[in-house]
Amino acid sequence: MNLNRRDFLMKTAAASCAVAGVLPNGGLNAAPACTDRLKLSLAAYSFNRFLPRGWPKPRPSKPTMSLDDVVDFCAALDLDGVELTSYYFPNPVSAEYLGRLKVKTIWNRLEVSGTAIGNDFCVPDGDERKFQLEMTRQWVDYSATLGAPAIRIFAGRVPKGETEQVAIERCIAGINESVEYAASKGVALALENHGGITATPAQMMKIVNGVQPSPYFGVNFDSGNFHTDDPYRDLAEIAPYAINAQLKVTIKRDGKEKEPADLGRTVNILKDAGYKGWIVLEYEESKPKEEIPTYIKQLREFL
Repeated sequence: MNLNRRDFLMKTAAASCAVAGVLPNGGLNAAPACTDRLKLSLAAYSFNRFLPRGWPKPRPSKPTMSLDDVVDFCAALDLDGVELTSYYFPNPVSAEYLGRLKVKTIWNRLEVSGTAIGNDFCVPDGDERKFQLEMTRQWVDYSATLGAPAIRIFAGRVPKGETEQVAIERCIAGINESVEYAASKGVALALENHGGITATPAQMMKIVNGVQPSPYFGVNFDSGNFHTDDPYRDLAEIAPYAINAQLKVTIKRDGKEKEPADLGRTVNILKDAGYKGWIVLEYEESKPKEEIPTYIKQLREFL
């Protein structure tokens, strides 16, 4: 079932307000006016090399930080929120751990702007697909406990020997099933442009238009993930469908080296699309502890 642009904009206006935390009681179906202030958060992935790797399966690591340290870092910068990426949680996750982490964010006057999982909905039927869907449901539950309004999800990549169309159809089916569960918990799913079958706006829109319309589904706008001849043009195409937004400090054009991102231009793309949700800095360059405060200061000026 395809949505026209106007209908999707009306639907995601309500969803992005909820993701921004401005609807009463977190209600996605309420319809007061949004606030004009975009809220600023930082993704735990910014400290990827320093954090333990527990999800979806443990990886060898030598952590020098924990998610508690990320919360403290965000609090020191007086941010509005923190994105608690799933990779760095202990596996399994206990109710006690979730409760303690949630209380820590509250005492530091931070909201949990979202969570993120490294799922793949392109895998065929079988044990691995069951695992991907179960993991998504688990993180819906964890996100609801943490008070996170949305989860960043991936689409995946075409399995060897199969067609992109088959992979897209599987992805749509996985999202539809997961959105139904997420809606029952009051959590939205935000599909990220993350290579694979979401490497271009055209691919993204095949999936977006194939998912059953729901205020609990939209796009995670990642400013660094379109490696096309004009990433800004392509970001403007998906911006009207965004319910969460991640900004990176570099972009990469097709066939060229990375270059500094125009953060002001990127923020204006979101503003021009009527976006009202979280702005989440995801820093992937060197020296995050030293450099992130500078970029946060820049983003505050643009916001």
